[in-house]
Amino acid sequence: MRSFALAMAVCWMGAACAGEAPVVVKVWPKGPPGGAPNKEAEKDLAQPKNELPVRRITNVGDPTIHVYPAPADKATGAAVLIAPGGGYHILAWDKEGEEVATWLNGIGVTGILLKYRVPRPVGAAKDKPPIGPLQDGQRALRLARSKAKEWNLDPKRIGMLGFSAGGHLAAAAATNFNKAAYDAVDKIDEESCRPDFAVLVYPGYLVEKNADVLSADIKIDSGTPPLFFAHAHDDGVRPENSVIPYLAAKKAQVPAELHVYSSGGHGFGLRPVPHPCAEWPTHCAAWMKSQGFLKRADK
Repeated sequence: MRSFALAMAVCWMGAACAGEAPVVVKVWPKGPPGGAPNKEAEKDLAQPKNELPVRRITNVGDPTIHVYPAPADKATGAAVLIAPGGGYHILAWDKEGEEVATWLNGIGVTGILLKYRVPRPVGAAKDKPPIGPLQDGQRALRLARSKAKEWNLDPKRIGMLGFSAGGHLAAAAATNFNKAAYDAVDKIDEESCRPDFAVLVYPGYLVEKNADVLSADIKIDSGTPPLFFAHAHDDGVRPENSVIPYLAAKKAQVPAELHVYSSGGHGFGLRPVPHPCAEWPTHCAAWMKSQGFLKRADK
């Protein structure tokens, strides 16, 4: 099965480069609350030596969503808001964004890639997530629901998937939907900002730095949507960031699935790697199907 997953990963990567241009929509019509994190222009950072190519974007001051519709012959009506990782400093745009949208399209899901604000604002705490990305995420979920009819989506099957810091963002959205992180700006904000499910891949910031307890901003209770976790045992962002929230979900009787793979480190994305973590997309798709999120309306 691993060879199949690796082959599919190569296929997804190639398709991501060759696919049609996405529909791009501004998240905030009049600019985001609190403004941009700095006054610098958006840019792609230079590729560090001895690393596989990853497009890294920073200085995002005007958030957007990039919509990749599922092919008509596969479309299930489900959609997933994608939050790339990068420590709230950069966005791993292709590795944890565009390639993920292509994979989602392959299982009949519309991918909605979120370009949220980075880096952290000047003077912001380095050990706590900034508020801007959560504002962007909540607004993006509402925006997607407001466009459900236009984009042929089921507004009750819009989930969120995030990697690393993006995993924290997805978890924060899934556990803080009862309180908006910003003041309403238009009718779009009448829509729900609760993701119908959340996929958290090697998430960070979900537990306290020196204790095995949930971070203060992650509140898992019976209203939390279904959760899927994927982490590697040897990840420097310790796997307790998935294990502790999973146990909290179990205690709250929230449907959840946890995979801690024996190896893979951090930042594996969907790219082919010689580790068990390469199986996570297969396991995630099976979980989404078991939860009813991939059921086509015409079937």
